[in-house]
Amino acid sequence: MRQSETSGRGHSDIAGLACLMASIVRIFRVRVPAALHAEFEPLFQSTSVNAVRDQDGFLSVTIGKPTKHAPDEYVMVSTWKDERSLIAFAGEDWNQAHIPPGMEKYVEACWVHHYEAFD
Repeated sequence: MRQSETSGRGHSDIAGLACLMASIVRIFRVRVPAALHAEFEPLFQSTSVNAVRDQDGFLSVTIGKPTKHAPDEYVMVSTWKDERSLIAFAGEDWNQAHIPPGMEKYVEACWVHHYEAFD
């Protein structure tokens, strides 16, 4: 976009708007103690999935369970319409994990990563 097409906004403003409009892939990984796996799994499949699925701007979610290579780690990959949708879901600290109420006791450690989707 040329600057004249942006009502006087500079290049950095355009880049910021593009970031807000691009689809966002959110990867949430959580380590759960082995003794809590059986209790955690049905809640992860319902409570955690529903926490994202019920939000405006939510596009998709996939969850995964441990393998022999990461025996205590679960993953949730969600896709969001844009950064604004993610902020509406997780708040201004959207770069931090959003743990649904009651799920905190299962979290030994967790990580969140975000990527812009190729559209």
